[in-house]
Amino acid sequence: MGLWDKVKHQLLDVIEWKEQDGNTVVWKFPRYENEIKNGAQLIVREGQAAVFLHEGEIGDVFMPGRHQLTTSNLPILTTLASWKYGFDSPFKCDIFFVATKQFTNLKWGTKNPIMLRDAEFGPIRLRTFGSYCFKVSDPGKFIKQISGASSSFETEEITEQFRNILASRFADALGEAKIPALDLAANYNEIGEQLHEKMQVEFDEYGATLTKFLIENISLPKNVEEALDKRSSMGVIGNMQQYTQFQTANALEGMAENPNAGGGMMGMIAGVGMGNMVGGAIGGAAAPQNQGAPVPPPLPQAVQWYAAINGQQTGPFDESLLKTQIQQGLIKKDTLVWHQGMANWTPAGNIPELAGFFNAAPPPLPPQN
Repeated sequence: MGLWDKVKHQLLDVIEWKEQDGNTVVWKFPRYENEIKNGAQLIVREGQAAVFLHEGEIGDVFMPGRHQLTTSNLPILTTLASWKYGFDSPFKCDIFFVATKQFTNLKWGTKNPIMLRDAEFGPIRLRTFGSYCFKVSDPGKFIKQISGASSSFETEEITEQFRNILASRFADALGEAKIPALDLAANYNEIGEQLHEKMQVEFDEYGATLTKFLIENISLPKNVEEALDKRSSMGVIGNMQQYTQFQTANALEGMAENPNAGGGMMGMIAGVGMGNMVGGAIGGAAAPQNQGAPVPPPLPQAVQWYAAINGQQTGPFDESLLKTQIQQGLIKKDTLVWHQGMANWTPAGNIPELAGFFNAAPPPLPPQN
């Protein structure tokens, strides 16, 4: 190797970061024993920034573009290195490239359930997770606070810290919001926007910007979700007695149509049972009256009346009690009354079966002498 080749390998003419992967945030330029030549070219690509450090102190920061390294564009480094009259000889310093692009689809979540007091369910535990995005906004501060002198710094080395910040602040905000558990899903965006503003203050300490914060899910424990599903099912079913009868009838019909399902005997029993049930119903309806004692019809149900007294619904009253109310003057002819089967509330005096009660009322007593 000639003298020129030796000198050539000791001096750096071009400084750049060519191969930038998707997870590297900070990359230290591998200078080794090489020295940087006065007038060397610094190439900073889009989505990058170059930070010069002299003996651990932050020097000059260069944004995207081609820069020629001279005393004029290295003012901070010139001061740190005590180059009072400029420099003509090569120099040594640490150069870090920082990715300033946006790092997306990073995950966060609560490691342990959040204990809350809910107005409807009482004490509950909630788990939550989501995603966020960030980018380095102050390369010098980021290196000083986070990466230090590491030759390479990956997103995994900072996302754990960011994830802890997000989960902690989210738990605090969720407790203060006092939003019912069943209404949380309708407030994901509102909660996320409020937290975004508050948590940006902490990201500023690291020279980073929280560009996006999303809540993807807030969930109850599995056993609570199962109980909630059962409660919802009961609401959908409605009348439990009718539902049970319907389910039983379907099961018997299915067994009767398929004797092989559940065993031939079960199918036969089901078929006989269905035959007896249907046959009995038809036979009872078609049997002549002279075959056995006639079955009397059910007793008629007494009409239950309701009255609007002093703007309040009162009742129910049977006919006897309603008559007493009329005689005592609590229910008058213009008092609105109603019973099942009536379309609307009607003045009591306009109902034929009640009008006689008003006429039967005794006149007021004569005055005493």
